[in-house]
Amino acid sequence: MQQQMKSIKFSVVALLCVGLAFTFSACGGDEAPPPDGEAEWMHSTMKGITDIMVHDIFNPPQASRTYAYVSVAGYEAIRHMDSSFVSMAGQLNELDQVPAPETGEEYYYPLASLQAMLDVAEAQVFSRDRIDPLRQQLSDYMREFGLPRDVRERSIAYGEEVAQHILSWANQDFYRETRGMSAFSVREEEPGRWMPTPPAYMDAIEPNWMHLRPFTLDAAEQFRPEPPAPYSLDEDSEFYRELAAVLPYDNQQVDGEEREIASFWDCNPYTLHVHGHAKFATKQMTPGAHWVGIAATAAREDGRNMVETAETYLLTSVALADGFISNWDEKYYSSLIRPETVINKHFDEAWIPVLQTPPFPEYTSGHSVISRASAEVLTALYGDSFAYKDTVVVEYGLPSRTFDSFFEASNEAAISRLYGGIHYPMAIDEGIRQGAKVGRHLLERVQTRDQGFPQANGHPDVAQLGVTEPYLAVLRN
Repeated sequence: MQQQMKSIKFSVVALLCVGLAFTFSACGGDEAPPPDGEAEWMHSTMKGITDIMVHDIFNPPQASRTYAYVSVAGYEAIRHMDSSFVSMAGQLNELDQVPAPETGEEYYYPLASLQAMLDVAEAQVFSRDRIDPLRQQLSDYMREFGLPRDVRERSIAYGEEVAQHILSWANQDFYRETRGMSAFSVREEEPGRWMPTPPAYMDAIEPNWMHLRPFTLDAAEQFRPEPPAPYSLDEDSEFYRELAAVLPYDNQQVDGEEREIASFWDCNPYTLHVHGHAKFATKQMTPGAHWVGIAATAAREDGRNMVETAETYLLTSVALADGFISNWDEKYYSSLIRPETVINKHFDEAWIPVLQTPPFPEYTSGHSVISRASAEVLTALYGDSFAYKDTVVVEYGLPSRTFDSFFEASNEAAISRLYGGIHYPMAIDEGIRQGAKVGRHLLERVQTRDQGFPQANGHPDVAQLGVTEPYLAVLRN
């Protein structure tokens, strides 16, 4: 490994995810830490950041933005360990040349990378005090196992320099300006227009997200999907057929695997529970956090080192961020009403979906978009037959599920929105196509290695990506 300290061998004895509580033994010799050990430091750092965003109740687009900037910072600081990896400067929109380490000086790039990630995260989360123990504990352990002070301080300083560059870039993405922009206007006189949904009747989340600078997209509307079926309650209309497909997914009727799938992919960061006059909320990770967890699973199971792990987080997070920008552009462009609203008003006021309807317009399905975009880049990195067990949401009391490929997982994530009663089939199918375009555009636009990485075959034609038809055929029969 280039420009690394040559005097200490590290062995990872224990690693606690959130606190970065590492135990090392200094053994002497010329070897650097084992690559899998260093990668675990990055996985644990990312998990710690995820936990803070869950605590802070980040909404899905917000979380995707933080993941992207954190991942770019971590990648840019660690890539110097392997000269075959190239900078994102000039590849991601408006990212200028990232500061380089000083020639002839020694750095411990894993430390620089984690420092950069934590600095960027601290600037973006609300509970900043929860970042401090992660960084302090990391610094303490580096000092305890004998990392020379000059190397430690130089590495930390380089990580801080990279983080400041990334944060300056982030500050120009128009996010701050959207904080003061107008809210979504609810107009009941417009049939088919989105309205707040029970039980919380929250305002629409992030109605101006499409104004953010994308990471690789030319514009938020670059992959705007086909428009939804026009709103109509005529029994012969296309919209009525879409609505009829959702009706069976009432909370009182769905059970078995369909319910398990809906719950597994729920990923609602804030679910309000109402029991009489009592109300309480539960928190989960966002849909993007679920796919960041899947990315971690793939990197671990495939034995990727820290640089390759940083690459995995980078590409997955950028796919998520651009996926949400593209998706949110369509959501507020079409501003389509949710199934629950129409069913309660015109068919059955007691109908409740399996999942709680999230507070933003219906079309297209966000989980379908970002799941497919993530699956595209993970398939390019790990192949189209990468089987794995998804244990990401086990900590929320849900069972694990196994998948033969990322595409299979993304299709299940998409259909879960029908099983959950929160999306029309058209929003799911068009969302998958939209996400595929976002992911493939990223792979065409960005190159992380000098020689590129082998992109797996088996990416089906976008026009053939719909997944709801087989399920709807069962309903019709």
